[in-house]
Amino acid sequence: MPDCYELGLESRLLSVDSRRVPIFHFDLVVVGSGAAGCAAAVAAAQAGAEVALLAKGELRETNTIHAQGGMAAVQGRDDSFAAHIADTMRLGCGLAEPALVERVVREGPAAVERLIAWGTAFDRDEKGVLELSREGGHSRSRVVHAGGDATGRAIQAAVLQTVHRHPQITAFEQTFAIDLLCGEDGRVEGVLAGAEGGKRRVFSAGRVVLATGGSGQLYRETTNPSIATGDGVAMGFRAGAIVRDLEFVQFHPTMLYLAGAARVLISEIVRGAGGVLRDRAGVRFLSEHPDAELAPRDVVSRAVFERMVATGDTSVYLDLSNLSGDPHRLFPGISRICRFFGIDIARDPVPVRPGAHYQIGGLEVDEEGRTNVPGLWAAGECASSGLHGANRMGSNSLLEALVLGTRAGESAVSELVRGIRDFVVRPPADREPIPDGVSVNVQDVTYSLKSIMWRQLGLERDAEHMDDALDKIVLWTRAVSELAPPEPRTWELMNLLTVARLLGLSARARTESRGVHARSDFPQMDESWQAHTRLTPLFDRSRISGVELSRQAVAARPPVATVPVPR
Repeated sequence: MPDCYELGLESRLLSVDSRRVPIFHFDLVVVGSGAAGCAAAVAAAQAGAEVALLAKGELRETNTIHAQGGMAAVQGRDDSFAAHIADTMRLGCGLAEPALVERVVREGPAAVERLIAWGTAFDRDEKGVLELSREGGHSRSRVVHAGGDATGRAIQAAVLQTVHRHPQITAFEQTFAIDLLCGEDGRVEGVLAGAEGGKRRVFSAGRVVLATGGSGQLYRETTNPSIATGDGVAMGFRAGAIVRDLEFVQFHPTMLYLAGAARVLISEIVRGAGGVLRDRAGVRFLSEHPDAELAPRDVVSRAVFERMVATGDTSVYLDLSNLSGDPHRLFPGISRICRFFGIDIARDPVPVRPGAHYQIGGLEVDEEGRTNVPGLWAAGECASSGLHGANRMGSNSLLEALVLGTRAGESAVSELVRGIRDFVVRPPADREPIPDGVSVNVQDVTYSLKSIMWRQLGLERDAEHMDDALDKIVLWTRAVSELAPPEPRTWELMNLLTVARLLGLSARARTESRGVHARSDFPQMDESWQAHTRLTPLFDRSRISGVELSRQAVAARPPVATVPVPR
């Protein structure tokens, strides 16, 4: 039987009087301007839809632009679809969905060609052949890249250029999607958004695609930009969408760690090129693992964390001194950042530590990107497609964004509801007056949440500390929802608190260690838990009164996924 938990969340962050809000009518609204969102917008526009593309910051301010390593896709030579599928299934630790994995992998080469047609200049050798690198978990070199370590920047520029060129896509920057608007039958009919100057806007559309990225800002240490506040998952959940596998958060093992410096990702391609990890004494502590520094990210991240604890140090060190080639030329972006802080990457050890990097779980979607809510699709990091299972393989995320973002856009248009609809955005409900002297410090709660998530729901977890964290999250949620002013930083914090609570419930329920979910009180994998965790919102009028937690079996593995992986 499913477990049920009380929640007591409002189903919307904000209510406004519809007479005071301008309404913009489109066929499709896409929320998020990264690779997945742009792919969905372009696919829908090419099929004839009028598309609104919303970005809460600048259009280029996305998780995509921070991706360094590249995009995994079979390019022939000594590679094969079977090998890529087998690698992905193996890293998924029993939770990757076989049919979805095969579909995404087989569409990878076409996605690369599409990016090239849009203007992405992937790196090539002297003969004009695409250069391929290898990252953790991959048995072959199959990762295409651009500018060495600037792949995300190149892809973001190309997809935005394509968006700007299309006459049927209208982009709205500095437009914060606050809530999904649903009809009496639960169907999504648009988006309520906040614009510059505190203005409100309604985007009316028969279909909405959420492509808002992840929730790395839940954690004190993260490679994600400041916009990664879990907006899509929280907004979708408030509208009735099922959330799946949210306990699986991938930590990247090598984040630059310098006092005063932004927490910058140092890509896995650096280790693929020969970079090694050492502690302060110079000991290479991963040399005994069969894949050494190219072991799966969860293995490397925990090894780094354990070495930090054992040595009492705040970091370990990435040694690039023995690379076969000039690291300044191979990795110009990393070189430039480190040089600013007085580090010569060709000579000096680079201090690194793990940071929250990728939200594996998200809104449950089918192969076309549909959620269980009519009129709502999701793609990219905010969606749980089944590609990654319990542990994402490096550079499979950009592949997923392009392939499934395109699928979501095509699918949404194929079921388009045309025609202008009017609906009511109800006025705000009456609230109890706030007593004098009672207030909440949003900045302080945000920092406290990030700290407790890092300590108690981070790389390693146990029941006692998770329960303590959940109690505090409940208290903070009530305080912020009732006392904080209606402005972007409050909406972001409410979204983070919602995702944190759902993550905690999922992690507390999964009484085993699997993939990136590691529990010190249940250190072994339990085959009875070879299933997805699903959180279904339960409504009582306009409030989410609770959540039902259940398990979902994984589909049987097809023969292609059992092909031996060459070492």
